[in-house]
Amino acid sequence: MDGENTFASIFEGIEQAKDYLLVQFFIVKDDGLGRELKSRLIEKAREGVRVFFLYDEVGSDKLPNSYKRQLREAGVEVYDFHSRKGPRNRFQINFRNHRKIVIVDGAVAWIGGHNVGDEYLGKDPKIGAWRDTHMKIEGPAVQAVQLAFVEDWHWAADTVPELTWTPAAHLDGDMHMLIVPTGPADSLETAGLMFTHAINSAQDRIWIASPYFVPDEAVMAALQLAGLRGVDVRILIPDKPDHLLVYLAAFSYFRDASFTGVKFYRYTEGFLHQKTMLVDDMVAAVGTANFDNRSFRLNFEITGFVVDSAFAAGVESMFLNDFARSREMEPSDYEDRSFWFRLAVRLARLTAPVQ
Repeated sequence: MDGENTFASIFEGIEQAKDYLLVQFFIVKDDGLGRELKSRLIEKAREGVRVFFLYDEVGSDKLPNSYKRQLREAGVEVYDFHSRKGPRNRFQINFRNHRKIVIVDGAVAWIGGHNVGDEYLGKDPKIGAWRDTHMKIEGPAVQAVQLAFVEDWHWAADTVPELTWTPAAHLDGDMHMLIVPTGPADSLETAGLMFTHAINSAQDRIWIASPYFVPDEAVMAALQLAGLRGVDVRILIPDKPDHLLVYLAAFSYFRDASFTGVKFYRYTEGFLHQKTMLVDDMVAAVGTANFDNRSFRLNFEITGFVVDSAFAAGVESMFLNDFARSREMEPSDYEDRSFWFRLAVRLARLTAPVQ
């Protein structure tokens, strides 16, 4: 779902809430979309619905106190994630909670790439059209999304809200789904392992869309090996950059991977921000994790894997539409550039571990 459809679906869900709402975003802005979200949450809180609102203190650093005060005055519980949480954690300053989660009554959830801001609706004239993907979840998997939210809420507020934990069956389908929360608090580098396993499992194809492509060596090797064994590996990234170093670094990875059959596509009709993956004809994923070291190691993320041929076919159709609006990169995109551009690419590659 792109922005208009995503927030129409989320707002419809908020309207139907009877008991509680769990709302978490990395970025919340005090603009048209942000104020609409605020007004809807205030309205539900005044109806007696319990509303829990969590945001990242760095991603939402420009969110004014008046926005939060108005929510609190209406009865909404509001906290920032506050990854440092005291002087003993001062070295965690680089951590971010990058999750985007909305849950209604423990029965319906949304996760994906959209934050709360007018640019996510394509209304920022400097950015233009915004290509993103969110996923609506119903059935027992909602409980797994809710658990990720509760863990974050407990970290931020030192409380555990009383919620519904009885799984609700979804009568219209029988898909298998796995919710994978990842983050720097994990004992293993779960996000990197997740991508590496998906790539190594691919037999026919693996298509990946991400606004940022700065993988570590293990993930890069997995992509190269997949290409060498004949897997159709396609990486979809934006043609329009919003982060210069990441944009430049991607050229160096393209140069390395293209020798093994990996194909890169640059989306040309606006800014591509979706985080999606398709493995063969059965497994598809939608979530918040970018294909970079920050998501692998420093961000709290959440990804939903769906094992279902019909759902995978829908994701395939979505990818094909995006590829049709993209251009495939050629070796000349790098080799025919100036010496200074190629030097900048190499220097950007050196900074990849900290991007």
